Amino acid sequence: MIIKKIKDLTEEEKSKIINRNKMNLENIIPTVQEILKNVREKGDEALRYYTKKFDGVDIEDFKVSKEEIENAYNKIDYKVIEAIEKAAENIKEFHEMQLKNLKEWEIEKNGIKAGQILRPIENVGCYVPGGRAFYPSTVLMTVIPAKVAGCERVIITSPPTKEGEGNPATLVAGDIAKADEIYKVGGAQAIGAMAYGTETIPKVDIIVGPGNVFVTAAKKLVYGDVAIDFPAGPSEVLIIADENANEEYVALDFLAQAEHDPNASCVITTTSMEKANSIKNKIIEEMEKAERREIIEKALENSAILVGDLDECIEFSNEYAPEHLEIITKNPREVLKKIKHAGSIFLGEYAPVPVGDYASGTNHVLPTSACARMYSGLSVETFLKKPTIQELTKEGLKNIADIVITLAEAEGLFGHAEAVRRRIN
Repeated sequence: MIIKKIKDLTEEEKSKIINRNKMNLENIIPTVQEILKNVREKGDEALRYYTKKFDGVDIEDFKVSKEEIENAYNKIDYKVIEAIEKAAENIKEFHEMQLKNLKEWEIEKNGIKAGQILRPIENVGCYVPGGRAFYPSTVLMTVIPAKVAGCERVIITSPPTKEGEGNPATLVAGDIAKADEIYKVGGAQAIGAMAYGTETIPKVDIIVGPGNVFVTAAKKLVYGDVAIDFPAGPSEVLIIADENANEEYVALDFLAQAEHDPNASCVITTTSMEKANSIKNKIIEEMEKAERREIIEKALENSAILVGDLDECIEFSNEYAPEHLEIITKNPREVLKKIKHAGSIFLGEYAPVPVGDYASGTNHVLPTSACARMYSGLSVETFLKKPTIQELTKEGLKNIADIVITLAEAEGLFGHAEAVRRRIN
């Protein structure tokens, strides 16, 4: 982890920070292509082969039964169930408000009505990661917005446990979120199953959710056969902290992201070198007692504390385009006005990233690796199509006929022109 003034960064240092975790998929593309090809051709047989190979378990039936879901409630603490229910309520409420602010509309002028309608995507596949940990929160974040949008069928795929079962917390969250089906399969093979369909797993229209590099590569390769949300890699945070920021809070928030993944990226921009050193010391102090210390130490290699005036910090943040942006300054709302690119923004010292991960209601499936420059996070809008409509009277057609005929003939599309000309004549 480096500490340096923003203006003193070499081009190489700056590039390394800005271009964090730009996933080089070239080396794994052939492997993922083979997995997808086999799943497409052999269906469940290929899923069983790869589940045995990568997860070490034999699974005959990938679909989770109602009985297995019911039993899952008895395997986890009631407090966890209660927390999932309360988080689900907040997430649903937030996404229902998103839906209320998406409207159908029409304009009318000179005999022409034109507008936009909203229609939900019919079949949705939600990928929920496993491996180092299981993520019931990701179940809520992917399934609930799709359900709020009105999608007819929402399924989950998630890696099985070493016992060949669905993770109990994942199953309970899926039940609470009202997923239609849950399947015990993970990795690139799960993406292939949802993209192409197998004997057991239905083909979907869109695949959403985060995953490892193999999942990300698979989503990119099946794009076109299905829609996807966006590439989502290792977690990241950028914190803008001025001289008023509480060093302990900044350090804890830094470590909270670093514990996600050895490839997590954590950057702090602050307004004084004294504050930077104080924060670094606090990070080291807190890391000594962290339960996931080995992961954090590895993540520190991708991390930096940078120093500049507040405008320099904001400018760097906009260039970095973080997945998570924390603004811990005297007037965070003033800083917010200057922010151009971020997946989700957390204002003030009492809004750490974990509140968005679990319970504030906003979505935690967010674009990483500077993709916040062109993508928003998962939302109800992800699951809605917006067909346009037009209705013209004869006078309305006459009003634009000359434009259509002239442009159509200029492009050599004489049939287009004639389709209009015959109607007005």
